[in-house]
Amino acid sequence: MADQDPTTRGNGSGENDSDPQVMTIAQYIKDLSVESPSSPQAFQWQVQPQLEVQFNINVEKVADEIHEVILKIEVAARSDQGVHFLIDLSFAGVYGLRNIPEDALPPFLLVEAPRLLFPFARQIIADCSQNTGFPPLLLDPIDFGAAYMQQLQAQPDGLGGQEGGEPGEGTPDESEPADASGEKPQG
Repeated sequence: MADQDPTTRGNGSGENDSDPQVMTIAQYIKDLSVESPSSPQAFQWQVQPQLEVQFNINVEKVADEIHEVILKIEVAARSDQGVHFLIDLSFAGVYGLRNIPEDALPPFLLVEAPRLLFPFARQIIADCSQNTGFPPLLLDPIDFGAAYMQQLQAQPDGLGGQEGGEPGEGTPDESEPADASGEKPQG
């Protein structure tokens, strides 16, 4: 062991400095709004609310090789009597990306990074719905890969973005909205 140079070996310090590297620098709540505008009357309503769940992914370049990915999830529980609760969460992660090919950035930033963020955002949504006095809402997993592929196919030039989007959408520095609905409360 004495013959090993600690400055060039071990724990991610490989000899080839041109290898692709990805690092999660931070994860945090960027914005959170929770409302239960019809409480306490909503607790007496005998109907199951309809849930609307939508998500959006926004990517911003913070600095060279550093990107912020924001997973925005909006949940609305409504019935004929009124609004049970509303939750609007923007959960973000900052990622350091070194030696990643340019064509590999969108799949990482729009599929893999949101997949890493989702379990934390899901727990926050569950805690928020429970803190409004309703059962915890456990969101079903989101297939970010399928949403990304759907947007690629919807783009006439195949570069990504949303159908009918503005020029420049689909690049890792622009918003990539997608929707998911039909979620039911569990618990």
